[in-house]
Amino acid sequence: MRVLVTGGMGYIGSHTVVSLIQNGYDVVIVDDLSNSKISVLERLKTITGKTVDFVQINLLDKEALSKVFAHYSFDFVIHFAAFKAVGESQEKPFEYYQNNLGSLLNVLDCMRDAGVFKIVFSSSACVYGTPDFCPIPETAPIRPQNVYGRTKSICENILSDLTAADKRFSVALLRYFNPIGAHPSGLIGEAPNGIPNNLMPYITQVAAGVREKLTVFGNDYPTEDGTGVRDYIHVCDLADGHVAVLNKLNSEQGLFIYNLGCGRGYSVLELIQTFEKVNDIKLNYVIGPRRSGDAATCYSDPSKANRELNWYARRDIEDMCRDSWRWECYARKTDL
Repeated sequence: MRVLVTGGMGYIGSHTVVSLIQNGYDVVIVDDLSNSKISVLERLKTITGKTVDFVQINLLDKEALSKVFAHYSFDFVIHFAAFKAVGESQEKPFEYYQNNLGSLLNVLDCMRDAGVFKIVFSSSACVYGTPDFCPIPETAPIRPQNVYGRTKSICENILSDLTAADKRFSVALLRYFNPIGAHPSGLIGEAPNGIPNNLMPYITQVAAGVREKLTVFGNDYPTEDGTGVRDYIHVCDLADGHVAVLNKLNSEQGLFIYNLGCGRGYSVLELIQTFEKVNDIKLNYVIGPRRSGDAATCYSDPSKANRELNWYARRDIEDMCRDSWRWECYARKTDL
């Protein structure tokens, strides 16, 4: 069976491509390389032993996308491609709505024209906003607090409405928590442009001497050590979740919503201290004031995915820290 992976050269997309190939799927990647590099393609071949078909287009170019659907016969689509920086989304709301909604609508229109009706959508725990309680189930209120989260919520609504109206569609909405880590080969990982928005790449860049220090935003939260608590999940576990849900879509019609997370929280200091321990590195970090809008604690209830998909987050925080540093060392050595 063949899968179209939009945004497949990016961080989560590239790891999912590896998992798909290792589970016997044929893969075609569509990506505009706006937040990824062409060198990922050769590294995917090194890891999997397979040459992956790649088409460089922007999904807002519907004519170009239609040609991809005309050239290949797809059984599934996994849609990752989107702008994803929370802070930037607040500064460029028009661009985020135009890109994230427009790309999904073009993908769905091309799918209908081509007779492809199974899609996995890359959503986010951002749709929950600040939770009333933890762990967060899929039934928790949807109230995103930034533009990025709102684009994900609107896309979820589009897919929900479409599935209700057109019974041919089978749709999975996967709400990610905090993916970190990298492939254990060290060949692919998170490579943000500019200053990292996420904690782990900032940690690895401080460890590598690229950044002078890490600022921990607040140590006066009502948590065990006073720092914020989040649900970190290894990106390879996250990738495996996409493969697991394809079996669901292949056997059942409807709309399926799953949290993909570990189901427990790790504090910022716990993550830092684990990174230092497993990699034998001392990090330069300081405590700063809280950031506006940050929740004290946020972690998932993944029991629905455990139960219905037989999917579990199997890698622990030490694996996440070890693999992240291995990737950072490779990235610096190869000037990625």
